[in-house]
Amino acid sequence: MTLKAGSLKTRTKVAYGLGSVAYGIKDGGFGYFFLIFYSQVMGVSASLVGLALFLALLFDAFSDPLIGYLSDNTRSRWGRRHPYMYAAVIPIAVAYYFVWNPPDSLQGNALFPYMLLMAVLVRTLITLYEIPCSSLIAELTSDYNERTRLQSYRFASGWSGGILFTAFSLGVLLVPQENGSSGIFNVEGYGRMGLYAAFVMVASILICSVGTHRHIPDLHQVAEPLKLSLGRIYRELIETLATRSMAGIMLVMVFGTIASGMSAGISFYLSTFFWGFTTQQISLLTVALIFSALISIVLSPLLSVRFGKKRGAFIVGLSALLLQPAPVVLRLFGLMPENGDPLLFPIILVLQILDVGLVIVFQTLAFSMVADMVEDSEVRTQRRSEGVFFAAINFARKINQGLGLVLASSLLTFIQFPTEAVPGAVPQETITHLGLAYVPALVVPWTVMMLCLSLYSINRARHEDNLRKLGRA
Repeated sequence: MTLKAGSLKTRTKVAYGLGSVAYGIKDGGFGYFFLIFYSQVMGVSASLVGLALFLALLFDAFSDPLIGYLSDNTRSRWGRRHPYMYAAVIPIAVAYYFVWNPPDSLQGNALFPYMLLMAVLVRTLITLYEIPCSSLIAELTSDYNERTRLQSYRFASGWSGGILFTAFSLGVLLVPQENGSSGIFNVEGYGRMGLYAAFVMVASILICSVGTHRHIPDLHQVAEPLKLSLGRIYRELIETLATRSMAGIMLVMVFGTIASGMSAGISFYLSTFFWGFTTQQISLLTVALIFSALISIVLSPLLSVRFGKKRGAFIVGLSALLLQPAPVVLRLFGLMPENGDPLLFPIILVLQILDVGLVIVFQTLAFSMVADMVEDSEVRTQRRSEGVFFAAINFARKINQGLGLVLASSLLTFIQFPTEAVPGAVPQETITHLGLAYVPALVVPWTVMMLCLSLYSINRARHEDNLRKLGRA
């Protein structure tokens, strides 16, 4: 069964939301630091970093749907989801620690096999937790708007956790070394970052798992033991996912995360070299994104109630498309203050808070739309397949660190951005080329994403009709 609207206590919503901090930290680490750590600090070719993440993405294409299917069809005294959530705790922490603590015996491009192995391990293990956890949203409540509220807790917590830990890393761990080098190049700081992140991820996963444990008797249970067969698994996967609405949301996630992944991978390059900000200023920019999360937790439910999820997502997505590249475009036309001008930092700060807030709202509404496909699919197939749906979406999210960072690394290679670059020593022509390449690399996939949103067709009325057909209205 699925819990009715209004039956969730605040402590359950908070615990469920805090569970996304683990993913937020991993997302922040891979999105912001992975490329610059391995290419600029460890001396690996940027193209090899991109290749490692692309190969890890290919592995995800097989592992993610399998984990989702297993989660949907597991029968245990702890239900379908919690056995995987508990099992993932320690392995995730250990693997994430070793991402940022590579062996001293490997240097430069010789790190490629190690980097590839750790990328695959971390992404697979976070999937083992994230897919079952994400799937709970469709079981904890069936209400159209309450799902958006519950998802807003999750996204606000995930973004906030990732933001705060990134800011902590920049402001406390990645500090300038005695030789005067930038804090971004402090290799010991990355090692400590991996250690502290491991402890926070363990706490996040346990809070969510324990905090939702008491609802296990109220969640959907599998009637028969799982019968494993690759033919059956992929036949049911195709039957479940082969709908126009799912195709639309998958494409939305693919192109949206390509754009955001590229933007995250280039973020520190823009902040350090294009805008000339210090590590402390970059840290403040990151901390300020807490306000973006607060914007989302208020705005997401309001848009869901007022416009519905699809129209609300279109409004904020279009607004983000116009806002995000604006400061770079204005700089290229000579309409922004020069680097070092006291007005530059607050302008970028305000624009970034607003833009990221819109992006979080868009993601919240999109994930809530996925939850509504569960009942639509159940009417059609007579199966509860939350794990399959969220496995597909989780795979699309991972493109953030896959194709998005491949695009970022390719962009840097294309403009011949120097390896181990020193702030203030990069030619102005190269910095200009960085801005010129960044804008279309962001705008094109984001525009395609907005067009794909039109394929989604489940609105409030159709969702309520599905609940009536299933006897849950």
